[in-house]
Amino acid sequence: MLDEVERWLGSRSWSAADRPLGLLLDAKRQTGRTISVVLPALDEEATVGAIVAAIRGELMTEAAPLVDELVVLDSGSTDRTAEVAAAAGARVVHRDSILPRIPALPGKGEVLWRSLLATSGDIICFIDADLREFSSTFVSGIVGPLLTDPDIQFVKAMYDRPLEPGTDGAAPGLPGQGGRVTELVARPLLNLHWPQLAGFVQPLGGEYAARRSLLERLPFPVGYGVELGLLVDALHTVGLDALAQVDVGVRKHRHQDGLALGRMAAAIYRTAQLRLTRGHLVRPRLTQFDRGESGFVPRTTAVDTEERPPMAEIPEYARRRAA
Repeated sequence: MLDEVERWLGSRSWSAADRPLGLLLDAKRQTGRTISVVLPALDEEATVGAIVAAIRGELMTEAAPLVDELVVLDSGSTDRTAEVAAAAGARVVHRDSILPRIPALPGKGEVLWRSLLATSGDIICFIDADLREFSSTFVSGIVGPLLTDPDIQFVKAMYDRPLEPGTDGAAPGLPGQGGRVTELVARPLLNLHWPQLAGFVQPLGGEYAARRSLLERLPFPVGYGVELGLLVDALHTVGLDALAQVDVGVRKHRHQDGLALGRMAAAIYRTAQLRLTRGHLVRPRLTQFDRGESGFVPRTTAVDTEERPPMAEIPEYARRRAA
């Protein structure tokens, strides 16, 4: 298996610089493929505007028409996320306006699943809305292989992910330590159970692109487990050589606190468990502790246990595609 991972790393791992923008524009003209960029957003007014402006200003111009559609999918923000995104030039769609006959569940995966009905591109590129110092290379880098190589179906971004001083007590000088749930939960799970995926540098990263024809066939975990679930299911659906990764540099974003990371880890473990067994979940809840005035106080939250079916099975989507 190690030999297969090394072979894959040599043939399916690239740098964004390997495919200059001019090459991508030529490939786009030749293939006729359209590209939709989706930013799932919840209370991201501080960062979403700059991301939208960068994409519109560098990849949606007359000289560089790489992206055809830019959608900010708001999952219930209470701040000015929608207003800021619209002012920067995005089309803003609220989660609850898509497929209203199915009540929305909280979670990132829910928003990504519904985005298939709110977009039209042949290639869909997901970008988290909390990125700082954003570069449009995040988009052009990961859509590149999908434009130039017909065998590629799913592309993840890889990057340095620094953990900034003061984050959860972190000390300075930890440039590669930002992916704590990745290193403590996701990477061990993948290496132990899906060793073919051991070569992915950022398996939980929120920046990835895929062909619509693949995404519409995959189930979507509604919460934090969506990235691991899609990666594992893509492997089983199209095979390792249809998956790739591209180095896009450095990713800076807002880090979660320890309790949020615990909830994320539980959801990711549950997603893996479901794919390993498709069996009974004994206790899909997580108890954590806060210190109160009289000692430690337990707080129990539900672990995401819902998944949405492949979008191709939804009648509204089938009718839309037929039209």
